[in-house]
Amino acid sequence: MTPIGKSLVVGVDVGGTFTDLFVLDEASGTARIVKVPSTRGEEARGFMNGVARVADSAAAIATIVHGTTVGTNALLERKVARTGIITTRGFRDVLEMRRRDRPQTWGLRGSFVPVVPRDLRREVDERVLADGTLHTPVNLDQVRAEARSLLAEGCEAVCVFFINTYANAQNERLAAAAVREIWPNAHVTSASEVLPEIREFERCSTATLNAALQPVVGGYLHRLESDLRGQGFDGELLVVQSNGGVMSRQTASDLPVRTALSGPAAGVIACAAIARAAGFPNAITGDMGGTSFDVSLVANGEAALAAQTAIEFGMVIRSPMIQIETIGAGGGSIASVDASGMLQVGPESAGSVPGPACYGRGNMRPTVTDANVLLGRIAADRPLGGGLLAALDAGKSRQAIEEHVARPLGLDVHAAAEAILTVANARMAGAIRLVSIERGHDPRRFAYMPFGGGGALHVCAMMREVGVATGIVPRYPGVTSALGCVIADMRHDAVQTINRPLADLDVRDLQGRIDELAASCQQRLDSSGVRFDEVREVVALDMLYAGQTHTLPVLLPDARSAPLTSDSIRGAFEASYTAAFGRVLEGIPIRVMNLRYARIGVRPKFDLAVLAPEGTGSIEPLGTQRVFHQGQWHEAVRHARLDLPVAARIDGPAILEQADTTVWLEPGFHAVVDAHGNLLVRLS
Repeated sequence: MTPIGKSLVVGVDVGGTFTDLFVLDEASGTARIVKVPSTRGEEARGFMNGVARVADSAAAIATIVHGTTVGTNALLERKVARTGIITTRGFRDVLEMRRRDRPQTWGLRGSFVPVVPRDLRREVDERVLADGTLHTPVNLDQVRAEARSLLAEGCEAVCVFFINTYANAQNERLAAAAVREIWPNAHVTSASEVLPEIREFERCSTATLNAALQPVVGGYLHRLESDLRGQGFDGELLVVQSNGGVMSRQTASDLPVRTALSGPAAGVIACAAIARAAGFPNAITGDMGGTSFDVSLVANGEAALAAQTAIEFGMVIRSPMIQIETIGAGGGSIASVDASGMLQVGPESAGSVPGPACYGRGNMRPTVTDANVLLGRIAADRPLGGGLLAALDAGKSRQAIEEHVARPLGLDVHAAAEAILTVANARMAGAIRLVSIERGHDPRRFAYMPFGGGGALHVCAMMREVGVATGIVPRYPGVTSALGCVIADMRHDAVQTINRPLADLDVRDLQGRIDELAASCQQRLDSSGVRFDEVREVVALDMLYAGQTHTLPVLLPDARSAPLTSDSIRGAFEASYTAAFGRVLEGIPIRVMNLRYARIGVRPKFDLAVLAPEGTGSIEPLGTQRVFHQGQWHEAVRHARLDLPVAARIDGPAILEQADTTVWLEPGFHAVVDAHGNLLVRLS
């Protein structure tokens, strides 16, 4: 992976407040972190500021792996390119009709505005039937005329979406080629190239969002690469995907829809690796930043994947991605008392600008961070974020909580602050139960791993609320996503609709399709310019019983060791169905809907022991600090967390400080430093 003479591999995660870098020197086996303020709207500038602190010259860096939120933010803020759609006559409203769902499930409130307005959704004559029969050839003169009209309307990107192209993409391919002949840039998306899978709305939505993001994400990555080349960087620039793998810069520009949730996905990959190394193959991860709390589950060492997600209501992306549940419960989440007298925390957030009241930047409403400051869990005189703020104003935290929570509820200000944390903790615990109990997992069999800037402040509370026996606080919680960028493997996923009864399935044809997808994915791996330790593949079928609506993913046995047969496929389905539902349904035909394929280029791994503290370190405390906990004051011991040696044990109440986070150990809990520098938190 590393060119001769170059040994630095850099993972970069651009967040709303900070740009985090994890720097691995493969030659010396050492690692370090860099943290610089992000530049919102000019993410490349914050990125380059961080790179400038990694080495004297970018030419010394071999590989940069980037977890980016540019695409996600563009969708959330609707700051995407002006985009047009060319579709089958009579189907221009697929994007707007969706699944006939609504923002408020049990009410009539809410609205939906599609990314592409109706006047930019154009129809042409063509038709392919559901079985792949070519009913009406595409009228290419109409296609060219509509493309020219969309250009005249100021469209920068266009999506060609025809009905039933999962079964036969001939018309769509011809139309896309005709558009590309006259379109002035490369921002032309063909739905069958992005997602050749049954279900028209999901395919239309995914392809349209891909088109709308191409100028935004592609332009950002092109500028970033140009800046890096200008600084002497001649290595590989890779980008993290939503599925936890990485891809080349060019693939990310072609398929930017696959970068949604890129940063959080990298964090989960890092957590999975850290937990495995610490001896915990099952872990629940909780990323607490300034605005949100992102939760995911790792079972048997692997992160759970979902087939699709919604960035917000109606904006559906169907592409393999790590299952992440998000709630508005970050350090900047605002606490308020509603009209019924109930204390609410989030989803509104003060973010990083103006930030919590204690930042002194104009916000006068209390946040979760203000509650932690007032209760003594964050030392107000300690620099925040490695120097972003020299100190915090605890007086402003008190004032905000007193005015907006304590007085309306008739509480003492410290009781009000603790009430804010109680509500926030309950909401976060609910998200943990959602990814564990509600999906059939007993959280008591999992470790809990908090990361992000605020996660470690709530580790003991989450363990108490959910019943988890062990908490694992990584060595550098605030840069875990950047670490994940360095750890992640190259990965490319592909899907193809089969839509056949198992009894009618031609297994030789299925094997041929697998081989075609393998060749296509391998070509993308080869184009990355990255060398791998090995290449793996994952083959699965989406299957169901006749009459059912939802499919079940079924991993196929290795076809290289034994040929696929109808019996082996049936056996795999029945085993998966039994594991999920406890029984099989005798006498009901089985149907195969989709073939899913993933090809993984395994990148060289480094020993996470490089994160462990060096030497014997020190367990001498920095002093003590008064902390309010469960209605009374405690004298908590303060420690410099990164100075603690391996095997050091710290008993709560204690505060462990480091540049990127603070760990709060409640009374009755203790933490031990393991061989990889993690803190293993348990009840005493």
